[in-house]
Amino acid sequence: MNLVTKKLFLLSHCKSLNQRLLLEIIKKDPTLQFIDSEHIWPNIGLSNKQLHLIRNEYLTLSFNSLYNYYKQEKISFLPIFDANYPPLLKEIPDPPPFLYYKGNINILNTKLMISVVGTRYPTAYGRRALEFILKPLVYERWVIVSGMAKGIDTLAHKASINDGGKTVAVIAGGLNNVYPKENIELASELAANHLILSEHTPSTEPQKWHFPMRNRIISGLSLGTIIIQAKKRSGSLITANQALEQNREVFAIPGSIFDECSAGTNELIKSGAKLVQHPLDIIEEFVSL
Repeated sequence: MNLVTKKLFLLSHCKSLNQRLLLEIIKKDPTLQFIDSEHIWPNIGLSNKQLHLIRNEYLTLSFNSLYNYYKQEKISFLPIFDANYPPLLKEIPDPPPFLYYKGNINILNTKLMISVVGTRYPTAYGRRALEFILKPLVYERWVIVSGMAKGIDTLAHKASINDGGKTVAVIAGGLNNVYPKENIELASELAANHLILSEHTPSTEPQKWHFPMRNRIISGLSLGTIIIQAKKRSGSLITANQALEQNREVFAIPGSIFDECSAGTNELIKSGAKLVQHPLDIIEEFVSL
């Protein structure tokens, strides 16, 4: 492991830094020299006092202690400059500078990645639509990406597993704080045979603002995002908007005009998202791959 990776690993643990600032530091000071010298300060809009605070916090951390603990917990990490870092994710405006993961990182070595998000409370129609749309995609070796939330996210992961495919979960908190708790068993299955990712250090407890942050990674990993049942105001629509901002495809499964859970997806279609009635509606968008 090179020295810059070790530095970035420790910086990712500094509570005086957030992901945006850490990314700015990497852009301005790729070798992170400012850690070694009080006379080299990257121009990222912080005062010298704030930069001193970051440096002092950094110096209190022990790489060996943290690294050995994560190794024991089977937690690995991936800096943005690593060859295995997903190229699609690197293209978004604000890629996570550091990812922690459990599982098989080689799952990311494919272009065929599609995100699936939706309501936490799917109807029988939503469940049936998910199975109908995802089964052929999994058969065609598409990796299913979602957020391991209750509802559509969980069903998407399980559908991929049950159909013999691969799936990636991007979670809001750290890897040692699985949310919701009812998905601890699913998380274990993903860590053993699939992949779980987080941009936060493993001990981080999930906070409300982590979820929209997490959504940009879900859409950023994928060529497109499928929305299955979403209300007019929902996290799924945040993911859809982020996918659009990242220049990715957005697919929406229509629903009844009388169903509140379909109001958001129907609105997306009206705004230009591709209406999906059959798996081929998605597959045909990527025939050149």
